[in-house]
Amino acid sequence: MLSRVADSLYWMSRYMERVDGILRMLKINYASSQDDIQEFSWKPVLKIFTYLEDDEIDALAPNTREVLLFMVTGKDNPNSVLNIVTLARENGRSVQDHITKEMWQCLNDFYHSIREDRLNFLLEKDDPITVLDSLIRQGLLYFGTTDVTMARGEGNSFISIGKFLERAIQSTDILDVKFSNLNYELDKTADTTYWKYLLMSISGYELYLRTYRDGFEARHVVEQIVLNEQFPRSVVYSINQLHRYFERLKSDKNKTDFDQIDFMIGKFKSRIKFSTSNSIIQEGLHHFLTETKTGLFEIGKSISHNYFAVS
Repeated sequence: MLSRVADSLYWMSRYMERVDGILRMLKINYASSQDDIQEFSWKPVLKIFTYLEDDEIDALAPNTREVLLFMVTGKDNPNSVLNIVTLARENGRSVQDHITKEMWQCLNDFYHSIREDRLNFLLEKDDPITVLDSLIRQGLLYFGTTDVTMARGEGNSFISIGKFLERAIQSTDILDVKFSNLNYELDKTADTTYWKYLLMSISGYELYLRTYRDGFEARHVVEQIVLNEQFPRSVVYSINQLHRYFERLKSDKNKTDFDQIDFMIGKFKSRIKFSTSNSIIQEGLHHFLTETKTGLFEIGKSISHNYFAVS
């Protein structure tokens, strides 16, 4: 496969996974804002998903409708859903011969939906949940269509690598920002709704209730989002899947590059897999999450350098 094609498939997938994460976070945080109008702030969301400076975040954070417009249809926000879907579509268009017709149709439909003028009115004046739910469903249609129509070859491997790398980075970022509000203290008590909305934003609430019967504790939240191999959005699950799909790229032509990155991913996976909530506390949660993000970024850079001819 040409490096240009692999690059486009990889980034198309990363962008679509990012869109899904942003939309889910916006939906749950909007619901949370309606429950606690006085104390609620959009600061964590803006820290995770934008490149704004702290003073810009402080100015925007109290204004729910402005945040939604900025994050969903903001043309001046490089990380808005509108701009990210546009980038995903551009990547998909450049490799139409390597994805299915149904996948391209999903991307194209999503692109035209997010560009509709009525979205701004609905986000500003009407019920934003309706808009966010509709966009989330379109994303799910793309993911489901990819899963059932894409051939299990190199192209699918690069799509899956991009998806799971982006997912692991998102989960780490979300934990880092949310726990920064508690000074990274895993034994510190927080309001039950704080953990509830955090878990709901990454579709982990129901699994948490089935796994931990003694209520909400910070260390349990960390265990699920970092260490639970059955949770599809956990760091360890994402890196396991990334490694699984990367191993399918092995061939005689790229053995040296493959072995180097395979070792890097395996080493990183072992570090996460054999961690415990106690070892994370001893290391320091912020340090652990920072090292995790650094490791994920290094894996991404190595894949880009060796497979996409990007320095």
